[in-house]
Amino acid sequence: MKGLLVSTLLLGAMASVAGCSSSGGSQPAASKDAKGNSMIGVAIYKFDDTFMTGVRNAIAKAAEGKAQVDIVDSQNSQPTQNDKVDLFITKKANALAINPVDRTAAGVLIDKAKKANTPVVFFNREPLPEDMKKWDKVYYVGAKAEESGTISGQLIVDYFKKHPEADKNKDGVVQYVMLKGEPGHQDAELRTKYSVKAVEDAGMKVEKLAEDTGMWDRVKGQEKMAAFLAANGDKIEAVFANNDDMALGAIEALKAKGYFKDGKYMPVVGVDATAPALKALEEGTLLGTVLNDAVNQGKATFNIANVLAQGQTPTKDNTSYEIVDGKYVWVPYKKITKENMNDAK
Repeated sequence: MKGLLVSTLLLGAMASVAGCSSSGGSQPAASKDAKGNSMIGVAIYKFDDTFMTGVRNAIAKAAEGKAQVDIVDSQNSQPTQNDKVDLFITKKANALAINPVDRTAAGVLIDKAKKANTPVVFFNREPLPEDMKKWDKVYYVGAKAEESGTISGQLIVDYFKKHPEADKNKDGVVQYVMLKGEPGHQDAELRTKYSVKAVEDAGMKVEKLAEDTGMWDRVKGQEKMAAFLAANGDKIEAVFANNDDMALGAIEALKAKGYFKDGKYMPVVGVDATAPALKALEEGTLLGTVLNDAVNQGKATFNIANVLAQGQTPTKDNTSYEIVDGKYVWVPYKKITKENMNDAK
């Protein structure tokens, strides 16, 4: 009888050890703080991006009293981000929230998460569709970039219709320059395409004088705009920028050439509706921007990750956000001008 009891205990212990193994992905990660809150690992592509600062602040605020969030800077390096994700998995994070450095690298991160059975929510940079299908515990929170491009174009259309003098050479064509974000980034490509398309769809002709990447960066935006001005001068009639930081850089370059004083004006549009951009709107140097809702992107990312961390399936009822195709949360954009800038605060 004693031998039978020992054997039973040994079998029970072996079963317990087997049940804790994550090699087969059958057991969720289990790391809780002293209050029993879940731990969520959050990786941002880089901390010194103005818009992403708004998103991570929103994640941190949404998590207050609900979960422990560990937010790290990937320093715009995919290998660094991979290491951060590995560390989160080692620490047995209950869920991951990742703003990928390189959207094409999401598949590797999904493989890591799936092996550890750690649910993952990507945000702001959309993984490839085939990667999103790799696992049922992969979600995405973001906004449809083509929508922001369309609104950017509409801002220029509105301006030219109200201000015929904006067509400086009276040729009936909008001569523009384009400051693009990161090459290959879906937001950069789609904002570029759809902003121009919106102008054409309004029945206006366009001519691209110059286009270059400013990598979402204000200083690079200023440098590229200075080069555009050196090459094209007063031929430029409008400036598109894929984000506010580059738009603000362009404005600095324009100021250096005498714009925004003595009646000399250039319509410049951006995307994100960041605080510095709203200040430029108020000053009259930025024509308009597009509200990329950092607060709701952050809240939705946290809400979904937190539900996943508790072993539940995200729904509108438990996250407060509509989940499209069982995987996507789309946060809408909004046109912002000086007249309605309070809507972005």
